[in-house]
Amino acid sequence: MKTIRSYRMLTAVLAAIMMISLLSACGSGGGNGNQGSKPDNAAQGDNAGSKDNTGAAGDSGNGEVKELSLFIDAPWYPVKEWKGPVADKITEKTGVKLKVTVATDDKQLPLMIASGDLPDLVFTYSNVGRMSDSKLSYPWNELIEKYAPDFKIDKTRIAIHTMDDGNFYTVRNSFATQEEMKQNKYSIGSDGNPGIAVREDILKELGNPPINSLDDFVKVLGMVKKKYPDMVPLIMDKDWLEQYFLQQFGTGVLLDGWYEQDGKVDYSIRQPKMLEFFKFMNSLYRNGYILAENFALANDQIDDQYATNGKAFAHSHTVATADTDNIKIKSSGSGSYTFKMLPSALTKDAKVVSTGLGFAGTFITKKNKDPETSIKFLQYLASDEGKKLTMFGVEGEHWTWNNEGHPDLKYNPSDADFVNGNGIKWWYLYNDGVTEGMLSYVPGLQKTQALMQTKAITVYKPQIGLIQAQPDSEEKTIKTKIDEMVKNEKVRIYLANSEEEAVANYNSMVKKAEDMGLQKLVDWANATYNKKKDLFK
Repeated sequence: MKTIRSYRMLTAVLAAIMMISLLSACGSGGGNGNQGSKPDNAAQGDNAGSKDNTGAAGDSGNGEVKELSLFIDAPWYPVKEWKGPVADKITEKTGVKLKVTVATDDKQLPLMIASGDLPDLVFTYSNVGRMSDSKLSYPWNELIEKYAPDFKIDKTRIAIHTMDDGNFYTVRNSFATQEEMKQNKYSIGSDGNPGIAVREDILKELGNPPINSLDDFVKVLGMVKKKYPDMVPLIMDKDWLEQYFLQQFGTGVLLDGWYEQDGKVDYSIRQPKMLEFFKFMNSLYRNGYILAENFALANDQIDDQYATNGKAFAHSHTVATADTDNIKIKSSGSGSYTFKMLPSALTKDAKVVSTGLGFAGTFITKKNKDPETSIKFLQYLASDEGKKLTMFGVEGEHWTWNNEGHPDLKYNPSDADFVNGNGIKWWYLYNDGVTEGMLSYVPGLQKTQALMQTKAITVYKPQIGLIQAQPDSEEKTIKTKIDEMVKNEKVRIYLANSEEEAVANYNSMVKKAEDMGLQKLVDWANATYNKKKDLFK
């Protein structure tokens, strides 16, 4: 904004926003209104949505719009500017606008930390532990006590974010307890669950064979390979190679995580069902149902192109895969075929163990020029009104509240262009898994059905998620090395030329992990688990 003309335009915009803020404050009690919710609404699972928790950062009543700088530690983030109806409404309610910078790569924030060059706010998922440091960030508990004593956060969220120094520096979004999810039947989870979609027209040509089990699915892949030799039976997103099948085998763990059995925890690759999973994946390759190059795709768009350009029968990605693929096919005019989702459970052992503590958290850095405004800004986002505005959009324009306890959306939440263009969901600098889970409840969408099926086989064990090694610790070093080794070695198992070779490669991978200090790491994990699990009693 270096030209006089641009400066005048900026001045006019700011003046307009100030006027809107003043009018809003006069008409709604300074932003403390309860947007679209009823006092007895059972859809909120924590205290963050109570009436005394909607204090806005702009409550001074002078109409001033304050700008805070925000760094988003996620190079893939789809929303890169503070604009659109949701951002505008948040500014109207809080008197805060954000100057946004999205990371160029995953090394940018660590370099900023090292140099001390931090903005007012940092939103991160991969550096939560690193940013939870009194040298870098203000403790939320201190800011709340000083500036926002009516900002209420439930004990479970405080417990899982409290560091060894007794402070908590953030509260992650996307978190919910099993009890909260149980109480809210319309909160069914998010896109971050695995799924597989298959071509309906080809199934019809094959005589509509049933796919009610994993064996059924494998048989259909064989039929596709025989009748359509130029088609890839199954294409997989590079970041979702195994999640759906791990779910079917009931491992309850991803390949870099911890699982619990009989009160003890162990590392993923030693889960008793893991070898059967690896043998299954290897059989898919040896039978020609998946491509070797699928494990070396350059980006996460290539699998979408296979699916939407008619080159693949089945597409493994998330529960939204069929809906999103169908939208792309229709909008591009690339074909008349459609995809449908497979059931979320194709085996009696299918299980999901949610160990998540949430996704990402917002930090108020020690470089912050206005900590009071910042904590009150987050307090508004944590309110019932703020969570609904962030997650669903502007009430009346994007949604209305259904008396049954869920939003009636006026858009398809799987339409990424619409969602991103309007700034819906992505300003969830504070939110929860209950509210986010309701965004997915859209009657008629395949994703809705898939998530309801997934919810039915999900158990919540956030205490396992608290097994987290501190940055630069010996445990962190060991786990990072083992995780990286597994990432490389698993491909040798998948692409083995025989089942015997796959088993040998699996045993070799486990042996390498043990030689790298796996048992020492597991002993530490169990000691940590025994301490942390008491937080949930």
